[in-house]
Amino acid sequence: MHLEIQNVSKKYSKEKYGLKDFSIHIEKGILGLLGANGAGKSTLLKMIATVSKPSSGSITLNKNNIVKDANYMRKKLGFLPQDFGVYPNLNAYEFLEYMAAMKGIGGKNLKTKITQLLEGLNLIENAKKPIGTYSGGMKQRVGIAQTLLNNPKIILFDEPTVGLDPEERVRFRNLISYLANNCIVILSSHIVSDIDTIADKVAIMKNGKLIEYGNPNEIISQVKDAVFETIIDADLLSSYKEKFTIINASRIDGKLKVRYISNTPIENSTKQSATLEDAYLFLNKN
Repeated sequence: MHLEIQNVSKKYSKEKYGLKDFSIHIEKGILGLLGANGAGKSTLLKMIATVSKPSSGSITLNKNNIVKDANYMRKKLGFLPQDFGVYPNLNAYEFLEYMAAMKGIGGKNLKTKITQLLEGLNLIENAKKPIGTYSGGMKQRVGIAQTLLNNPKIILFDEPTVGLDPEERVRFRNLISYLANNCIVILSSHIVSDIDTIADKVAIMKNGKLIEYGNPNEIISQVKDAVFETIIDADLLSSYKEKFTIINASRIDGKLKVRYISNTPIENSTKQSATLEDAYLFLNKN
């Protein structure tokens, strides 16, 4: 599978772009899309999903132009949008059977497939209860299940871990890692920990543009020798923010332990192992 996005822009008005001159080549595996809210992640996913059309540029799957031939993509697609909704009076079985019918999926193996998805997403015990009684995290897992009904080859997740507790996040990451053996998975998030442990490639977006693309280690290498920690008086934090990229600051015995990025560290600083979060925050600031 080869997904090619070339010079794609989405223009909403004369001055406002949701995406601008975006190009990327994606193959089998997991691509993590990282960016703050408003960076253009959802805009990009909607165009790949053929929900929205680009103002300019091209999107091709296996050299087929999906803007001109949307059905070629839709037959291979599983998509969980950020604003996914459910029917509250249906239970999980009924809802997934309904979604299967909408997607033209049937056959004698459908019930087995639905049961497998519900078990894999830890929903089987509540599967016969109305979805309206579910927690936000449970509804999100139902959304993940409907995304996978048709055994898609292109899977798009827009902020899929919203509402999931830590155990459910781990379960989700394990599931996605398994699926990515045979698919293109694009996972959009503003939470670095959702991506750093499973992504084969990471694309960092800012203001509708691609600012960095590569495997996690390549991106981390940009701050490899520049991450430090030190202890400072709390009233010095403002001046440190002017000089350095501050990753985090936590209170310890009336002072602050500050993690920061700099090529010229201050005295009494301890060098730290760089992480994807360090690199992401550094690249977004610059």
